[in-house]
Parts: sequence; structure tokens; C-alpha cells
Amino acid sequence: MDKELDEALESSGAVFIKGPKWCGKTRTAEERAASALLMQDPDKTEEYRRIADSTPSLLLAGATPRLIDEWQIAPVLWNGVRFEVDRREDNGQFILTGSVTPKDDPTLHTGTGRITRLLMRTMTLFESLESNGEVSLEALFSGETDVKGMSPLTINGLAFALARGGWPKSVGEKENVALRRAYEYVDAVTEIEVSTVDGVERDPARIRNLMRSLARNVSTMANMTTVRKDMEGDDVVSERTIISYMNALRRIHVIEDLPAWCPALRSKTAIRTSPKRHFVDPSIAVALLRMSPERLLNDFNTFGLLFESLCIRDLRVYAQAMDGAVSHYHDKSGLEADAIVHLKDGRWGAVEVKMGVKETEMAAENLIKLKNKIDTDRMRPPSFLMVLTAIEYAYRRKDGVYVVPIGCLKD
Repeated sequence: MDKELDEALESSGAVFIKGPKWCGKTRTAEERAASALLMQDPDKTEEYRRIADSTPSLLLAGATPRLIDEWQIAPVLWNGVRFEVDRREDNGQFILTGSVTPKDDPTLHTGTGRITRLLMRTMTLFESLESNGEVSLEALFSGETDVKGMSPLTINGLAFALARGGWPKSVGEKENVALRRAYEYVDAVTEIEVSTVDGVERDPARIRNLMRSLARNVSTMANMTTVRKDMEGDDVVSERTIISYMNALRRIHVIEDLPAWCPALRSKTAIRTSPKRHFVDPSIAVALLRMSPERLLNDFNTFGLLFESLCIRDLRVYAQAMDGAVSHYHDKSGLEADAIVHLKDGRWGAVEVKMGVKETEMAAENLIKLKNKIDTDRMRPPSFLMVLTAIEYAYRRKDGVYVVPIGCLKD
């Protein structure tokens, strides 16, 4: 994110860093800012709001880049930043941070051409120093074939990393403190955050039940009907209410579904277009399911689904660093790939997530089947095929498929 922020400041008048609370947005911005306006300061919030309503330019004055933290507390500042960027005609003027994606508002200018948006997620295993980074995703896209490495992460270590999550303040903390933070995050979301996103009061119990249902269906293509039926209790919740709640959770960056990939195929095959359910960090699902590292080790079915969600989180961060994105593939024949990493220049790689050695053989066969389905007259062949695992060693199979532990991967 440091590198992305530096590049954005060089090319844009302002940069908006969005993402979940506690992922380190303010701390990251402070490293680059020359001055700061902290809108959440309890002693000054009301004063800042009054000034913003009357003379917002006063709050925007200061050494640049100037940080405006949680700008949405006074939304008029967004248009003020856009105006100042136009007036000053210089890049690197402002950094805005916020845990809420602004809803469509006709009074807010889009900021196109003036404000670059960056999504910041929680820390990957490479950023928390739990992956040694011996296998580079970027190198695979560049044609690297000499893949080898040994992961420092044990199964016990992975279970702990899942339950702890990538929250910066949890990394390096005492185990009991680190594990408690995800539970505190869920409490904050259900009791406070989801109702402050747009001023609409929502039932905390319903929100928790919805999130718990999503946790039980993590890494699956569960549709709205499935989620609704799975919600606990006798309380009947309409699909419209669920959609409203899920939109609120998206706006505060709690859930982040994985979209489907629709490539050009050699033959007509129906591709399933449903997204896969994911939280922005797998520890949220762990907390909602009241799991612990020990319980994960005794429930490998749940562990496997959450492990997939962990891998998706890391792949998303690594792909974004290359100006790419991640999707999933699933067609009517049952052929699937848990992740398709695709870059803007057309390069792509297919990934299957499997925890153990026994599963890698079938996963590799499926990836080759997918490769053979692609119409290479209309799109590029894959840059790589990879089975992302929890095992110890990274290597290249005779069929060209890479087997890579998540504890060896980096961008």
C-alpha cells in the first residue's frame, strides 16, 4: 500500500484510501502526510463540522500532502478537496481516509480525474512476516519456472493466523489479546458501525444472524434464499431487508464477495455467474462461528473453507499491487477454479486452493482441463496454473502445475 500510495500521489491531486476499520489506513497515510485534520478527534469534531458547513477551505489549508481522516463526517469536504485540486493545479495535495464508501449522492462530485481511490485491506501473511515470500506472483506472470521453497508455517500456525486475522494491531500481540480483537471487531460492526453508515438504525441481532449465516457459507456461492433460510431464530426477515443489510456491510468493507470470471471458451458452456461469499478478513468468520485455533484443527471441513478465504484475501492484495483483480470460475459441468488472477494487460493465472497433498492431484487435473477449455484465439493462454496449499514445499510438477504453500507466496 505504501508503494501504491506513493504512485497515486505522484499522478493525482488527491488520494482516497478506503477500507475496513482497523486495517491501518490512518497510520499509512500519516507516514506520507505533512499535516493532518483528524475529524474523529472528540474534542473538535463538532467544531470541524461547523467550519466545514461555512468555510471548508479553512480545514483544507496546511502543508501538503494534507491528511483528511474520516472525511465522511463532514461530506462537504469531498467537494472542497476537488475544488482545491482544480484551483492549485498540482498533484499530491490531499490524502483522504474513510471506513465508509460514500453512497450515491448528487451533491457529491465523483472526483474523477482529481481523486484516485485506493482500497486497503488487512495484512497478508507476507506483510505479517509469516510468509517468507520465496514464490512471487509477479515472477510467475513474468514467466518464472524455477519455483521452489519451504513454508515456515505449520498447520497450527495457519489455524492461529486465520483466527487472529491480518489486523495490524493484532500482529505480534500476545495470543489471547490478538485472538480477542476479531470478536471485538464483530461487536463493533453489529452494535455501532452498521447503523452509523447512513444513519439508518438496524437491529444488531439481525445483523449478527446475517453475518453468522454468511460465515457458515463462506467460500461458497450461497444465494440470497440460502442465506435467508440459514439465518437463525424464528424471526422472519424479508429478502429486501437482507439486501439492505448486506449493502450496508459492503459500504463499511466488512464483506467482499468474489465475482465470477467469464472467459472466452472453445465450446458453449454455461458459466455460473454467482459470486462467492467472503469477508474482508477470514478472522471475522472465525469469530462469528465462535471458533478458535484448536477448534479449527478439529474441524477440517470448516478449516478448509476458511483457509480458502485466507488465500483469497492474500491473492487480492498481491493482485492489486500489480493493478490486477481476482475472480472465481465455475461452469455447469462442475469444473471450477477457486481463484483467477487477471491483469489489465490480459495475462491471467488459475489457482485451486487445497490444504493437503492428497487433494493436489485432482486440483492439478482440473486446472489443466480449464486451460484446455480456453479459446486462445480470443484470449491469452494462462501465465501459470497453481495449487495453493497448506503443505510445506513449493515445487513445479511434471505437468507444469505449480504447488505453492501460502506461507511461501508474495506479490
